[in-house]
Amino acid sequence: QVQLVESGGGLVQAGGSLRLSCAASGRTFSVFTMGWFRQAPGKEREFVASISGRGPNKYYADSVRGRFTISRDNAKNTVYLQMNSLKAEDTAVYYCAKHRGDSMSYSSPTGYNYWGQGTQVTVSS
Repeated sequence: QVQLVESGGGLVQAGGSLRLSCAASGRTFSVFTMGWFRQAPGKEREFVASISGRGPNKYYADSVRGRFTISRDNAKNTVYLQMNSLKAEDTAVYYCAKHRGDSMSYSSPTGYNYWGQGTQVTVSS
């Protein structure tokens, strides 16, 4: 069983920054790709970013590329999402997730089998 706990959300003005953290339990954290997703009210959960187990491969949604940075510290079993130049449309609940480890897409929620409880990010304009 894997537990994921997000933190770092909050209220920020447009143009500001936040850093989200996701602490994971389990001994095999470094093996799996980790992802960040977000869900705004009335919208489907959407992909934000993913990072491979050792960190060399990172992917971003077009809407956040150049503003957000995903990283991980395998010694601390933690994945991060640095969010800069935040916009009102970034407002959502942000979730971290552990990939299944198979050939499922890294950008689809169906490719992930463990999820955190989410952390709210609100960007005021």
